[in-house]
Amino acid sequence: MCDAEKNAAAGAQEEAVESPDVHFEPIVKLQDVEVKTHEEDEDSIFKMRAKLFRFDTQGVEWKERGTGDVKLLKHKENGKIRLLMRREKTLKVCANHYITSDMVLSPNVGSDRSWVWNVAADLVEDEAERQLLAIRFGNAENATKFKEAFEEARETNKSLASGANPAQEESEDEESEDEDKEDDKEDAEASKDAEESKEEEKKD
Repeated sequence: MCDAEKNAAAGAQEEAVESPDVHFEPIVKLQDVEVKTHEEDEDSIFKMRAKLFRFDTQGVEWKERGTGDVKLLKHKENGKIRLLMRREKTLKVCANHYITSDMVLSPNVGSDRSWVWNVAADLVEDEAERQLLAIRFGNAENATKFKEAFEEARETNKSLASGANPAQEESEDEESEDEDKEDDKEDAEASKDAEESKEEEKKD
C-alpha cells in the first residue's frame, strides 16, 4: 500500500470516530401559549361533514364558503344553541350564528341533500352580516339528520327566548299525564263502586 493510500485510510478512520454529544441551550425559550377556540364553554350536540355556500347578491350566483364539519353547540350555562362551521385543514370560520325562531330550512332546487336558509347576523371575521346560506351533505339521510337537529335547536332557543325552560316544560307535561292517569283510575273505581251498589239494590 502506498503512502497516499495509507493517509486516505487513516483519514477515513478519523472521520468514522463518533463525535461527542454536544448540547446547546436555546437563546430564547418559547412559552406554551393556550389557543382558545371559544368553544370551551359549549357542548357539541351535532357534528357532520358538509359543504357550505353563500349567495352573492352582486354577482347573482352561489359561491362556495368551504368544506368541513358543521356543528351545533349548546352553551353549558344559558343553554343557547349556535351553528358553527370551520373549513377543514385551516379551521377558518365560515359560518357562525345562533339559530333563531325565524330560520326555516328550505330544499335547495328540489335537492334532497341540500338546504337553504336566511341568516340575519352571521358572525364571520368579527363582522356580522346578513347572508343567504346553502349547505349540502353527502346523502339525503345526513341532510335529514341535520334538519331534525336544526329544528330541535330552533325550538330550544325559542323556548329560552320566551323565558321557558324546555326541561321544566317536559317535566310538567309528564306530571300532567300522571295526574290524568290518576283521575282516570279514580273515575273507573267510582264507576265500579256505583255498579256494585246498583247490583246490591236489585238483590234487596
